[in-house]
Amino acid sequence: MRKTLLLLSFILSFQLYSQHSVKGIIINTTTNLPIENVTISDTKNNTTTYSDADGKFTIESSGQLNFSKDGYAEIDMIIDKKNYNTDNLLTITLTPITDLVEVLIEDYSRPHRYLEETKSVSYISTNDINKANAVELHPILNRIPGVFMQNGTLNTNRITIRGIGARNLFGTANIKAYFGEIPLTDGNGESSIEDLELASLSHIEIEKGPLSSSFGVSLGGTIILQPEYNFSKSTTAHLSSTFGSYGLRRLLAKTSVGKENASLNIIFSNTSSDGYRDNNEYNRNTVTLTSSIDFGDKDNISIFGSYIDLEAGIPSSLDLEDFNNSPRQAAFTWGRSQAFEDVNYAIAGITWKHKFNTNTSLHNSVFGSLRNNDEPRPFNILNEESSTIGIRSKILGTTKLVKMPLSWLVGAELYYDNYNGETFENLYEDFPVGTGSVQGDQLSDLNEKRYYYNLFAEGNYKINEKLYVDLGFNLNQTFFDIEDKFLSDGEDSSGDFEFDPIFSPKIGANYSINPSVTVYGNIAHGFSTPTTSETLLPDGLFNPDIKPEIGWNYELGTRFSTFNDLLYGSVSVYTLRVKDLLVSRRTIDDNFFAINAGKTTHNGLEFDLNFDIIKKKTRVVKAFFNTSIYDHEFDEFIDLDNDFSGNDLTGVPSHVINLGVDVSVNKGFFGNLNFQHVGEIPANDANTAFGEAYELLHAKIGYKNQIGNHLVFDITFGANNILDIDYASQLQINARGFGGNAPRYFYPGLPFNVYGGININYRL
Repeated sequence: MRKTLLLLSFILSFQLYSQHSVKGIIINTTTNLPIENVTISDTKNNTTTYSDADGKFTIESSGQLNFSKDGYAEIDMIIDKKNYNTDNLLTITLTPITDLVEVLIEDYSRPHRYLEETKSVSYISTNDINKANAVELHPILNRIPGVFMQNGTLNTNRITIRGIGARNLFGTANIKAYFGEIPLTDGNGESSIEDLELASLSHIEIEKGPLSSSFGVSLGGTIILQPEYNFSKSTTAHLSSTFGSYGLRRLLAKTSVGKENASLNIIFSNTSSDGYRDNNEYNRNTVTLTSSIDFGDKDNISIFGSYIDLEAGIPSSLDLEDFNNSPRQAAFTWGRSQAFEDVNYAIAGITWKHKFNTNTSLHNSVFGSLRNNDEPRPFNILNEESSTIGIRSKILGTTKLVKMPLSWLVGAELYYDNYNGETFENLYEDFPVGTGSVQGDQLSDLNEKRYYYNLFAEGNYKINEKLYVDLGFNLNQTFFDIEDKFLSDGEDSSGDFEFDPIFSPKIGANYSINPSVTVYGNIAHGFSTPTTSETLLPDGLFNPDIKPEIGWNYELGTRFSTFNDLLYGSVSVYTLRVKDLLVSRRTIDDNFFAINAGKTTHNGLEFDLNFDIIKKKTRVVKAFFNTSIYDHEFDEFIDLDNDFSGNDLTGVPSHVINLGVDVSVNKGFFGNLNFQHVGEIPANDANTAFGEAYELLHAKIGYKNQIGNHLVFDITFGANNILDIDYASQLQINARGFGGNAPRYFYPGLPFNVYGGININYRL
């Protein structure tokens, strides 16, 4: 008996000696936020603990740990005492498999549940981004109710939210975009987020309508691209390649270094394509850097920088006959002049966050950008240079008001933009075919300086356990300093101009009927300033009569989750009323200018439904269905002798339907199938020409696995437009025909096309 007791005592003391205390923090890989209530289990001694509200935990462990929580991919980890410093926190990252119900929205930098939002918000995770070919943004955004992205080519895109931005001729306008705290929308009012490397993102948040006082109150809404940082305290290397139809090639190299108090991500990518159409070559190189540095418990600095070198041909739009019979050709004059854009774009910003205490913090951001663009077009050759500098500062806090929590912020954004645009004659017609564009005499030389300020404040108050109220305002004023360096016919548009100050309030509320069903509503005022191209007359002179578009948005909605969060979704109805609508009037030489000419009413319904057919820790099979129904029309619109009042808004589909299945796994086979139906789209204000309704079927399948403890890989294959449908992927609205030629409304979409790729990730 005595020997037995000695033996048991020896075994017990050996086990105790072999165990050691492990301390750590658990972070969501897509939001980089702490995760509470994660189960941490030692698989040998059956010890279990849970992470706290800050994601932290402590456990006595023999070195073999399991981390699990519903909605996240379960992981096992071996902790070697020789390689683990007990004085430091071990960082564990969990990847969400499905996160719509419990996803955290980062308003005020005080994360709160999606169900508690007072406005319409959509969340796109890295898993969602990777459901397409990781090159194009439009398949991702077009799965979001209320959002529609047209793409004529890789370098010709237009994003609209609830119909706002549909009338901008080239690119995305009337929508604000940010990379973290750094504005991506330039002083021109345009956002080119599709040029950024998608692999640099942790997730995307889209706020629909003018509800985001602290990020500007653009009529369409706000797109916030959240950067990816490395909190794993390890070094990783990532290599990725994608190849597809029509010479599509993408190579990406990424390295990520995480230390105790600092992280650094560097990404290089090259994306190129021979193009489906003539004069449609595309080549883009990007270098992106993100870094985060902690200076103790109170101070953090994050750094973002991106450089883009893009050169791409411009095939332009086609008339109906060429669209139907010869979709691969470029528009004649655009092909003959070999039109293209050559863009060099650099943007950088630094954000300092300081905690005064647990309830109050200060965020300061300084940012700047440089952009050069050479763009020969048939009607002229455009040379553009712009530079931007700005500062954004806000104070955030939480306090108790009548024993209930109040989250608040106040801040300001100051922005300075210097733009110079020169145009020259294009003499391509005077030279043999194949010569391309030839620069002639100068036509204009305009320098435009823009200054604006945004003052903003927001507050979210929890009146009781069921009711939240959200209040906010934004005060904006924009100034112009115009210098006409090239006087045409003795006219000089130089001078100082300014828009009147615009005060934009908002109010929203969210009420919890029960823990799984909430209803919300909001009223908000918003505006959109004209882009640089919209402020200019055809001869390059500044138009002092142009005004911002302004409007009021009214919305009601509900979010719900049932059957243990297996079935969840949302429904919202809205009306947005806009006045001083900016419309484009074409000239005889295919140029254009903008006027304020009307009012529009945007009525719509958005419905989103998701069902987790299988929901396990290592696998989720989800079916989804969503639809956007648009009833957008001109309330009042008289242009010269034409009365378009009552017509459907140009460039907006009547409806969009998405349905499909997603299979997400930790290891093994994964994939998705997506069917999309897009209703007909008016191509002109008279509603006499339309882009026909169409259906697209996309699919992707892949295999993911791990070799050892350090190497993870996946192999993918995808196909787009499986039904090989002929459709217009973008419309050139209000195109006009000259010299007996038919109007060129249509950009041909890609027919059936395929792609494949491999991703390799090595963690030291």
